[in-house]
Amino acid sequence: MTEQAVSKTKIDKNKRWKKRLLIVTFLAPALILSLGIIVYPIINTVIKSFTDAKTGLFTWANYQYLFTNKIARADIWYTVWVTVVTVVLAIAVAYMLALYLRFSKSRIAKFIGTLYLLPRFIPGLVAVYAMKIVISDSGLLNRLSLLLPQAAGLYDFKPGLLYNSKGIILMNLWFNIPFATMIIVAALSGISESIIESARDVGAGRVRVFFKMIVPLSIRDVMIAMTFIFMSNISSFTTPYLIGENFPQMLGVFLRKNFSNRNYERAAAISVLIFVFSSVSAIVYIYTNLKDKDWERL
Repeated sequence: MTEQAVSKTKIDKNKRWKKRLLIVTFLAPALILSLGIIVYPIINTVIKSFTDAKTGLFTWANYQYLFTNKIARADIWYTVWVTVVTVVLAIAVAYMLALYLRFSKSRIAKFIGTLYLLPRFIPGLVAVYAMKIVISDSGLLNRLSLLLPQAAGLYDFKPGLLYNSKGIILMNLWFNIPFATMIIVAALSGISESIIESARDVGAGRVRVFFKMIVPLSIRDVMIAMTFIFMSNISSFTTPYLIGENFPQMLGVFLRKNFSNRNYERAAAISVLIFVFSSVSAIVYIYTNLKDKDWERL
């Protein structure tokens, strides 16, 4: 190697080193901030969850309480059940609505397409209180039913949707259906009309086109929507706190109760449990995004 080539190699190495140093310099503030407000609290919470409140020593008692105490176990199963039901119903309704918005050319579809995202712009607290006014046993629906004659069958109608799981799920659907629809509509919009028309030209019926083409091409975005809905509901607090029942309670409310009673170590264990649930869905999200679509591997 000539002297000139060696000199050029050294210059290139210096440029690369300076470029990397510059990148690290720009990223350092964000990294330090992330370590301070995300990583450190997580580590501190995990450590506290294994700490005895009286002695400060290592203990499994906080987690043992969660899985052996009758109230704690009921709250865990209740939270998982409400969350899973919310995910299933929200995705089912959102997928059907997205299909209608994507493939229908009617004026009604266009009108719905301009309005279905409105719930996303209403603050959660306002939406919950508004829903309470409508569906409570003495709310708007009940007052409207009182205007009907007794023979109508709906006189003094009491929905029974507050302070139970039905109210929580109904409110969760209000928040999550528009969000899931937005994601799925975007996925369906990426499916070319020519692909569907080509399949129809070779004799594929609507059902076959749906299950063999539309579903495979949109399933990844459906999984992403499911992940976000699961994560937002497994740790929800506002809705179950305002319209949920006293027992069982969702983990967010149970966490707040323990924190208010100064059971900080037990509250930390509940936080870690919520984080574990969220991590499972996060793994699904990451796997779904990294996994190549079948047609991309062909």
